[in-house]
Amino acid sequence: MHDTGKKNSELTETTEGVSLITGDPKKAIVKLSIPMIAAMFLLSTYNLADAIWVAGLGSDALAAVGFMTPVFMILTGLAVGLGAGVTSAIARRIGAGDRVGADNTAAHAILIALGLAAILTIPLVLLAGPVAALLGAGETAGLAAAYGQTLFAGTVFVLFTNIAYAILRAEGDTKRTMYAMAVSSVLNIVLDPILIYGAGMGVTGAALATVISIAAVSAVLVYWFRVRKDTYVSLSREKFSPDLRVVGNILGVGLPASLEFFLMSALAIIVNGLLVRVSGTDAVAVYTTGWRVVMFGIIPFVAIGTSVTSVSGAAYGARKYEKIRTAHTFAVGLGVAIALAMSVITWVFAPQIALIFTYSTESAHLAPAITAFLMTMCFFYPFVPPGVMSGSVFQGTGKGLTSLAITFLRNLLFIAVAAWALAIPLGMGETGVWWGIVTGDILGGIVSFLWARVYIARLIATAKGQETV
Repeated sequence: MHDTGKKNSELTETTEGVSLITGDPKKAIVKLSIPMIAAMFLLSTYNLADAIWVAGLGSDALAAVGFMTPVFMILTGLAVGLGAGVTSAIARRIGAGDRVGADNTAAHAILIALGLAAILTIPLVLLAGPVAALLGAGETAGLAAAYGQTLFAGTVFVLFTNIAYAILRAEGDTKRTMYAMAVSSVLNIVLDPILIYGAGMGVTGAALATVISIAAVSAVLVYWFRVRKDTYVSLSREKFSPDLRVVGNILGVGLPASLEFFLMSALAIIVNGLLVRVSGTDAVAVYTTGWRVVMFGIIPFVAIGTSVTSVSGAAYGARKYEKIRTAHTFAVGLGVAIALAMSVITWVFAPQIALIFTYSTESAHLAPAITAFLMTMCFFYPFVPPGVMSGSVFQGTGKGLTSLAITFLRNLLFIAVAAWALAIPLGMGETGVWWGIVTGDILGGIVSFLWARVYIARLIATAKGQETV
């Protein structure tokens, strides 16, 4: 855990990570993405481990977790979205050679995270029950509330870890992020069976295992920043100088990025509602379980996208716009190649993957539907990279509202409308919802890619125009 590949920042003016994000974009994306892919695979085992162990409790427990998932997605979306703002703001400072500004931005980011935790924790815990009922949990509302109340008690750790990860990504230190996520994931996997079955806590045990594991990794991150102090960006009161412009730089990307996750959660709620209407709560269990696998499958694209944010931010800060085009082209191509391989693997092994979540007598009847859902989603994967990479370019260059607009078009205009149209007016029911997700994703991917290409071309043209004046 101690070998981060980092040079001693006390003795040099830069680090290996900073040299990477300000150098060759292709090399940077590959070298930054590999640890991030590993880290995100490990992190996603949170969800998969919970689902696998909770599956043994029956379909009601799976559905209960599923009803709380969109709400937790809003919280994590807020944290990850703010993290995108932090990565973008710090990377732009680093690209411009402003290390003091990078330190000050990091300090502002931590204070924003702690302030939000103080505001959100108690309402989230108290409202978990009413929210579960409002989302249509029905007979599973009690289980959903118990799961949510425990999970939301760890809000401060969710926010802090995501901001700390964002700071590390901004300085190109994705290896250390991977180590932290690995510790958290392994601890969660170990604690899940102990608390769910050994301690007899059921779904509450799954939530508690998640909270404990995130709290533990928070301690590791504090040690790196405040005790070991070998990161490029420093966290200290001495480096903090209150500045509303810094807050604006973070929130200018962070809030739209957070709203993007809110839109994704809203989409999940809409899809859950459609599924309950056309096929009942078992359809929600199928969708939420299958969607966990889909989220696992798109990890490489998200990881590459976080690298694109760092590289684009540094290139934008240095006014080297050609590097942004190189990063976007390379990242989309790499992502599509991985997506095609992912689709083939999912298609071939869909029955075996479904079996992982339907091993108990109580959940075995869901296996055929989960298999069919996964095979449908094979057509979803190849159109994810153009959307993710394009949004990352906009976030990296400080255009958070543009990234938000793209997400709105994809989720609420394309996917939600297509899912409704196919499921209800066209009478396709549950499978219509699935194909609506695919159709909307295809349209969203195409629009996102074209929008980003036009934006980058204008940046380059403007820069060339200024050079000739």
